[in-house]
Amino acid sequence: MVNKTIVEGLKPYGLGEKLRTLRRKKSMGLVELGKHTAMSAAMLSKLERGKLFPTLPTLLRIAMVFGVGLDYFFTDERKRHVVSIVRRAERLRFPESPGLGTIAYHFESLDFKATERKLNAFYAEFESVHAEAVRMHQHAGVELLYVISGSLELTIGSDIYTLDSGDAIYFDSAVRHNYRRLGKHSCSAVIVTV
Repeated sequence: MVNKTIVEGLKPYGLGEKLRTLRRKKSMGLVELGKHTAMSAAMLSKLERGKLFPTLPTLLRIAMVFGVGLDYFFTDERKRHVVSIVRRAERLRFPESPGLGTIAYHFESLDFKATERKLNAFYAEFESVHAEAVRMHQHAGVELLYVISGSLELTIGSDIYTLDSGDAIYFDSAVRHNYRRLGKHSCSAVIVTV
């Protein structure tokens, strides 16, 4: 019988659920995992159901099979920030490239409080600038841009696209690109990069 204090102390970490999640992500059965860890399927089942707690060497063997560190198992899910709210008043506005003269757009991070981000989201407001003054840029990954208001000219490589309010575009952001507001009306968009 496992000591009640130990059970209560380990419960928040959800060791069994984390083990089950890793195993299922790899589409691995208990018997197969047992072959890799030198443990019986019955014992692994008890670990997954929280009926038994692993020793550190056992947990290390399991972690090595899945290519994770021991810290994966000891993150308290209650302390992980799985929800992050950024209030409008908390956002800071930045120019695209400070100190470079003409500014084509300003942006605000929409997800700066989130930990373990899998994407980056920005709110952008585009300025009226001459086509010659707009600088090309590129970054690894992909980008999704959704125009909230106004009209936007987007150059990707040597191709030019015009987007209006409600339009969206998805593209490889490793290709050099730039943005330029068209017309006199304000232009804003949400940009998501991965």
